[in-house]
Amino acid sequence: MTATADAASTPMPEAAVTMYTTPWCGYCVRLKKLMQREGIAFAEVDIEAVPDAAELVMQANGGNRTVPTLVFAGGVALTNPSIEQVKAQLDSQPEA
Repeated sequence: MTATADAASTPMPEAAVTMYTTPWCGYCVRLKKLMQREGIAFAEVDIEAVPDAAELVMQANGGNRTVPTLVFAGGVALTNPSIEQVKAQLDSQPEA
């Protein structure tokens, strides 16, 4: 299940992972499909529609607007990870 934020929305509730994307990113589309297939819930933020999102992605990526960037509840960020890396990171997080 995904939740999408846009510039007009209110802040989204905390998710175990937030995926920062763009509409034109093929890597984002692929990772979203893989995460959905694995049953991994995530929040999705379009960095072109949400003003502060691009800045967050740039901070996580040495000034680059690289997507997909995933930010986990514990603050860990992964850039263009494999589904195996996503699952490993989720497994390493403490239970809420």
